[in-house]
Amino acid sequence: MTLNTASILAESARFTPDAPAVIVGDVRLTYHELWHRARSYAAVLSSHGITRGDHVALMIPNIHEFPIAYYAVLALGAVVVPIHSLLKPEEIAFLLDHSKAACLISSPHHYEQVLPALSHRPIQLFAVASQIAPLPEGAVALDAESGTATPLAAIAPTGELDPAVILYTSGTTGRPKGAVLSHSNMTWQATVCSSVFGVAPDDIFLGCLPLFHAFGQSNAMNTAFRAGAAIVLLPRFDPSQVLDLLEHEHITVFLGVPTMYVALLEAQKRRGGTYPSLRMAISGGAALPAAVLEAFASTFGSDIYEGYGLSETSPAATFNQPHVGRKPGTIGTPLWGCEVAVANAEREGAIELLPHGEVGEIVIRGHGVMIGYLDDPAATSAVMVDGWFRSGDLGTEDEEGFFTIVDRKKDMVIRGGYNVYPREVEEVLHRHPAVQQAAVFGIPNAHYGEEIAAVIVPNSYPEDAASRTSLGDELIAYAKEHLAAYKYPRSVWVAQSLPLGPSGKILKRTLREQYAPSASSIPEEETPGS
Repeated sequence: MTLNTASILAESARFTPDAPAVIVGDVRLTYHELWHRARSYAAVLSSHGITRGDHVALMIPNIHEFPIAYYAVLALGAVVVPIHSLLKPEEIAFLLDHSKAACLISSPHHYEQVLPALSHRPIQLFAVASQIAPLPEGAVALDAESGTATPLAAIAPTGELDPAVILYTSGTTGRPKGAVLSHSNMTWQATVCSSVFGVAPDDIFLGCLPLFHAFGQSNAMNTAFRAGAAIVLLPRFDPSQVLDLLEHEHITVFLGVPTMYVALLEAQKRRGGTYPSLRMAISGGAALPAAVLEAFASTFGSDIYEGYGLSETSPAATFNQPHVGRKPGTIGTPLWGCEVAVANAEREGAIELLPHGEVGEIVIRGHGVMIGYLDDPAATSAVMVDGWFRSGDLGTEDEEGFFTIVDRKKDMVIRGGYNVYPREVEEVLHRHPAVQQAAVFGIPNAHYGEEIAAVIVPNSYPEDAASRTSLGDELIAYAKEHLAAYKYPRSVWVAQSLPLGPSGKILKRTLREQYAPSASSIPEEETPGS
């Protein structure tokens, strides 16, 4: 059976060609215009040798060129590899190499990161939004060439289980893993979510979640296009600008992570006045405090519906669904076509389901679960057991089928909706010549939910406090140099030793209890979702 995720856009362009599809500032594209440009991009890529099965890296902010390039790649039968916009050149180079990317499509917004990365992994650069900066040597102006290209005549036939998108997610090995998602995964996700969200063609989404991320890509962009709705893209989350857009663009559906909702409430308090009610607000990425739910409902006239998922599940697996019912504080019930259960977290190599009320590991199976991790059969077999995907998150299921996350089996930290895996940060700290041991963990933070912190044992312990503070500051700067902005620790303490359990494992819970109360306030140098 053939299926291509590009059909999501193609079908809406066929049935509602004149309906608005994408709005970015003064740029307003109809479905016909968006699909025409995507097919023109595809024609240029094809003329340069990009073909079915090739992996094409994408590093573009939330501007209209992202969906154009995204659907162009899919229409060719090639595979989209979105790259996080905050990554450093060495991190980008690793992803390009690991994914065996045939080319990279980027905009001038990311040349500072992209060009050094391409010196390590020399592949063809295709530039979009090329008019805003000089074209790098050897780059192809994809948008300029597409203006005279004959659009691709037909979508390439792909199998429903063929790869469509590779989403990179960090792992406990310290290196990112590429979750391979099929055309079936991506198409079903958009189809089911458009139904669950009750999306109609006259809805207008606000796309301030980054499109390189599963949440923004699948649940905002693809879901809106599947229903023929419009999406207003915002390159960078700014709460004041969001308030303007809610009013001026008549936004009906807003998706965000908890830190965004907190920031919107704070911005509205400063501004005052009232705003048109949203039809629906959707939250994911981390738990949302009850006080925020209540304040948002009274301010914006909309309940927030929480859901849950991972990159490996396309991403949504559960949701507080309007037609089923809503329980604030839970992650809702399984989406249509998804099975979710609670299994014995201690049992390896097999799935042992637990009864209602017991705490265990959340396991998932259904149309959203990935094909596997790219070129990593060991990591795949560790999480795909007896047909179930092991999430690594601990939770419970109540008698009515609502799930609640209670803890994380993994040491993952969620900062502002972004997943940060301590091992990756620890690997960087361990490369510093002064560091003997390093432990990275999350501490509570009112703004981001959690903040990254570290305790290190140096090769030579400084006896005076000033020297310890200086070393901590030096390590923060070092990590900032080698890690994306959302990953590096904002607090680094220097200790003589780390607390260890009987097996020699570092007791991070003890570290959190010991150091979290003494954490200094963190400068809010990035806005939520940046």
